[in-house]
Amino acid sequence: MKRTMKSLKLKSLLLAAVIAFGFTSCSDDDTDNIDEGNAQLTVRMTDAPGDYEKVWVDVQDVMIKTEAAVGEEEAEWESLSNVEADRYDLLLLTGGVSQLLADVEIPAGYLDQIRLVLGPDNAVVIDGEEIPMATPSAQQSGLKLNVQQELEAGESYEYLLDFNVDESVVENGNAGYILKPVIRMSAMANTGSIVGEVHPNETRSLVKAQNASHIISAYTDENGNFALHGVPEGTYQVTITPDAETGLEMVTEDNVEVEAGEANDLETIYLE
Repeated sequence: MKRTMKSLKLKSLLLAAVIAFGFTSCSDDDTDNIDEGNAQLTVRMTDAPGDYEKVWVDVQDVMIKTEAAVGEEEAEWESLSNVEADRYDLLLLTGGVSQLLADVEIPAGYLDQIRLVLGPDNAVVIDGEEIPMATPSAQQSGLKLNVQQELEAGESYEYLLDFNVDESVVENGNAGYILKPVIRMSAMANTGSIVGEVHPNETRSLVKAQNASHIISAYTDENGNFALHGVPEGTYQVTITPDAETGLEMVTEDNVEVEAGEANDLETIYLE
């Protein structure tokens, strides 16, 4: 079976995007424009798939906590400038797609934590109906994610916030749904990616990489391409599960190796 030229071109563009997106962190490239004494900090958001039509989250702020100044017991939280605050459908952020939340310069030094602050306007769409999700005040005030990394002057650092929809959306009986965010954060410079293409591609397939420590998943896009970003180094079992209505069998790829700063291309995977 031969791939079309259009499919090959799309696959090449996806792989180029993976390399450009995933591995610019902690790099000497393009650092001439960073002001002296600063580091470049980029924060992106993506999604591990969930079984809903839409999942809206109300992102209002991204904050950081740095090292406490001399004489202080604990540093204060600071909002990043120019945060892309908006209401986002998480289910559009899969298959290798991510949403830029912040791209700013901050003073070099120790970065302790990142906090994603949510507003109250969160909802899930089921059977065409948008159902508001109650969001506990503790969640709105911000989910704290540990970084604990020294940021060097003149360097760029990129962090990916991977929202796990299935674990974050909690059904609460007659009370409806609650949003309790479960987010996996990874430093892109310390991780790799797994990319590939699934055929046939008439319906989307769920692609999951798993080992004893990590589970990373994404859906294929409309052309059958997929990209798993922020995958820690290691050996993984990758499963491709087609939509049940297709009658196609799940495919398993064993011993898939991931190295930091590299994209492992599984090429074309055929479903039968």
